Amino acid sequence: MKSLDSFYKDITEGSTVEPTSLLPNDIKKEIGHFNVFDIKELLERLQGKGTMPYDRRAYYKISLIKGKNRAEYADKIIEIDQYALLFATPKIPYNYVPQDTNQSGQFCVFTNEFLTKSKSGIDLDELPIFASDGYPVFQITEDEVFELDLIFNKIKKEINSDYVYKYDLIRNYVAELIHFGQKLQPITALYSKHNSAARVSSLFAELLERQFPIESPHQRLELRTAKDFADRLSVHVNHLNKVLKENTGKTTTELISTRLTNEAKILLKQTDWNISEIAYSLGFEELAHFSNFFKKQTSFTPLAFRL
Repeated sequence: MKSLDSFYKDITEGSTVEPTSLLPNDIKKEIGHFNVFDIKELLERLQGKGTMPYDRRAYYKISLIKGKNRAEYADKIIEIDQYALLFATPKIPYNYVPQDTNQSGQFCVFTNEFLTKSKSGIDLDELPIFASDGYPVFQITEDEVFELDLIFNKIKKEINSDYVYKYDLIRNYVAELIHFGQKLQPITALYSKHNSAARVSSLFAELLERQFPIESPHQRLELRTAKDFADRLSVHVNHLNKVLKENTGKTTTELISTRLTNEAKILLKQTDWNISEIAYSLGFEELAHFSNFFKKQTSFTPLAFRL
């Protein structure tokens, strides 16, 4: 998942702006992280790359969108014709694709640590707006855009202030955005069996591949089983298996096993890590489990393959 460090690197790439210069004043580790951005300014900084750089994230995001856009999830596409309020959670991957160059609006990013229940009275995991089976994009009117702009502008003003309790106040504004969204009706998602299957396959491949390469024996795969991937994509494991079988000719487990085997071969040949370290990094709890898996896939033991 894209970290906040990667997010800041992306939005400053190719410019003379240092990522640290975009961090809020006085932000402290114990506060968690929070920041707010202008979409038009950000896209100009991205120099026409087209897509916004926060579709893989390890943080929450609330966006006030002005412009024609499309949000693509594993099993649905949501078209945004003019104005929308979008809520994103680390639980669900998606692609956010502007459909023209006339884009503006504002968005904020924050971590779970910033909006903990003890600080805000809000439990993010219990909010319907961030539920994994909901529709997190809401159509809004011009009057509602005006109201939301006022809230975002208050956040932007406060984040640059010297007020000692400014982050407490900002949490209240974020809570206002959340409650504003929860009172709205969702845009109707457009379903297509063919397109849905293609998106599920594509997002599965993306989730699988972005776990690699393994660059340290301390790095460990997060997603190992078919159920892991189905849960992350918010689809039933049987549906995921059916879609992948139809599109690739292989089951979910076969695809995962093939990729694990390829990475294991690379680590055995190109690193000096011991086999226990390789087994651990690939998500195996026991060395014997890794050895049995590798031999089943290649007919070699890991040690024999390394030699």
